[in-house]
Amino acid sequence: MTVRGVRGATTADDNTRDAILGATKEMLQALVDANGVDVSDIAAAHITTTADLNAEFPAVAARQMGWEYVALMCGHEMDVPDATGKCIRVLLLVNTDKAPEELEFVYLKGAKDLRKRGTKDM
Repeated sequence: MTVRGVRGATTADDNTRDAILGATKEMLQALVDANGVDVSDIAAAHITTTADLNAEFPAVAARQMGWEYVALMCGHEMDVPDATGKCIRVLLLVNTDKAPEELEFVYLKGAKDLRKRGTKDM
């Protein structure tokens, strides 16, 4: 197996604990489903939010999903003018036999336009 990066992004409706956790869970589940990933094959997840989301760590959502042994890290994105707001992004490092072109990146809700190539419209 090779370690490959799988990207995803979504937006939260509000800066609340429930909105951040709900959006994060939806995105992580969509990534796992789209790529046929078993949680035991996820080496790490680096999750970021824009500065306007600070009511909860999005990694809490992964823990609530049972990602007990996945290395998780949260941070904030660069504060770029006119960037998509209330955005949650993730880089999953996954052990897989899939080639890079077989991986599906998932962009949901207000993050759909962040990357056109390699996305799965959900």
